[in-house]
Amino acid sequence: MKLNKDVIEAMFQHALKTYPDECCGIVTGDGNNQTVHLCENIQNRLHSEDPQRHPRDARTAYVIDRKEFEEIISRAKVQGKGVIAFYHSHPEHEAYFSEEDFAAQTVFGEPEFPDALHIVISVRNGKIHDLKCFKWDRGKQGFLKMPSPLAGES
Repeated sequence: MKLNKDVIEAMFQHALKTYPDECCGIVTGDGNNQTVHLCENIQNRLHSEDPQRHPRDARTAYVIDRKEFEEIISRAKVQGKGVIAFYHSHPEHEAYFSEEDFAAQTVFGEPEFPDALHIVISVRNGKIHDLKCFKWDRGKQGFLKMPSPLAGES
């Protein structure tokens, strides 16, 4: 699955708007009909409520509220659309799939949406630095780096 240029641009703008915190979101759709859902990163709230359990703040972690997540997924299903991608940013760090990203995207060692792309956007000094795409590989039981997710590029 490839992402439309306007989808990538919306993710970039979200990453820049939330900088220096991480942004997070979901892309739903079918084929060329794609919608970006800019989700709220609730990591700062979790951190302030329980710093022992959530030692990281939104500069180095993200959490999408499960209710918001379920509403987006439900609406997409009703419209006959699926989950195309999940995305988040890494402020002042490279675009890579971290151990925390793996843990956030897997339940009992498997992702809830195994066919979805996972986009990580590096933002450095308030500017987009890089974007990398990862996809679940059932055989290797891990997320592998993929070619560019932008339609028309490889």
